[in-house]
Amino acid sequence: MRKTMTGLLAGVGLMWACGTSAQAQELTIFWAEWDPANYLQELVNEYEAETGVKVTVETTPWADFQTKAFTEFNAKGSAYDMVVGDSQWIGAASEAGHYVDLTDFFNKHKLKEVMAPATVKYYAEYPSNSGKYWSIPAEGDAVGWSYRKDWFEDPKEMEAFKAKYGYDLAPPKTWAEMRDIAEFFHRPNEKRYGIAIYTDNSYDGLVMGVENAIFSYGGELGDYQNYKVDGIINSEKNVKALEMYRELYGFTPPGWAKTFFVENNQAITENLAAISMNYFAFFPALVNEASNPNAKVTGFFANPAGPGGEQFAALGGQGISVVSYSQNQEEAMKFLEWFIKDETQKRWAELGGYTASAKVLESPEFQNATPYNKAFYETMFKVKDFWATPEYAELLIQMNQRIYPFVTAGEGTAKEALDALAKDWNTTFKKYGRH
Repeated sequence: MRKTMTGLLAGVGLMWACGTSAQAQELTIFWAEWDPANYLQELVNEYEAETGVKVTVETTPWADFQTKAFTEFNAKGSAYDMVVGDSQWIGAASEAGHYVDLTDFFNKHKLKEVMAPATVKYYAEYPSNSGKYWSIPAEGDAVGWSYRKDWFEDPKEMEAFKAKYGYDLAPPKTWAEMRDIAEFFHRPNEKRYGIAIYTDNSYDGLVMGVENAIFSYGGELGDYQNYKVDGIINSEKNVKALEMYRELYGFTPPGWAKTFFVENNQAITENLAAISMNYFAFFPALVNEASNPNAKVTGFFANPAGPGGEQFAALGGQGISVVSYSQNQEEAMKFLEWFIKDETQKRWAELGGYTASAKVLESPEFQNATPYNKAFYETMFKVKDFWATPEYAELLIQMNQRIYPFVTAGEGTAKEALDALAKDWNTTFKKYGRH
């Protein structure tokens, strides 16, 4: 029925285009290869049914996504009309002229009020606090946690935990509680382990993981407006946060020194760990009994608070931008007008996309739709991101190089790692004239 209706409506759109206007355009959106891109294709099929404009979501594996996108950008190619680019790309892409300035569009539609504030700040605006916008928040995402409810709710485990730690076993409200729970469930002799965290240092896995601790410990990566890092990235709060992350690594399953989202879901599906860190975008697989035999006993919670009560999470996700070399910019802008409508954002969420619309996020309908949506809602108003400056890739490599040996091998101290990182970043900013 849906295919028949889609074809009918598409035909009507085509007749309208031929009779009253130029032939309707075709649009290509470029994104990484993962489930949300499939959900977006479903969504844009409905746009085609309404308008007759065919929209194709072209994908490539995550490992190639950035390289392929920027190769096309740098060649000033028109293969893509829009791109759902990572939040960190916004500085490089806007300064190089690859993205269309969407400031007027943003202000006309009052998107600063429509979208969750953090998604506007990190997906759309560059430079920070400039009021210049280059993307429309599209796929909200952040790091959250899954856990084994059956392990937590086992009466014997609950009794033993309370006897040892003096409080009830429950999803942790603080990082200190999470450390206790990880220690409690870490039983190598039973092939049961305490926790799964990100450790992959090839892109942003390890850094995203550590950011969860840093931000919740009240720390920051630096002063993003003035490019200052001394006493910020290597602050006492950040030292304590990195030390905690290293301690949690001691309660991970064996061979956990190069892990990211795939392994962290496997920690739950394969009965390895009590708690597992992951992006919310990968949680749908954990509530699907076909992909998780423990689906019925898997629970979710937002990133816990640090010792001072701060509670933030590392931001993932992407905004959708119009590529400046596209031959179809006017049609792309019409698509964006459709995409930001309340009913479209609601439909996007229903299909499995993570809307950034504050109205949808705050609705009971959304929060009760899945076991993890409430935690996602809580998280998306408490997120922070990595540097969005054009040289972010170098900054990322430097952070990986400094913290990886400490986290996974205990080399040196947290203070030494962060002091060295501060020097690296100062050198990089000086090289690019930021200081």
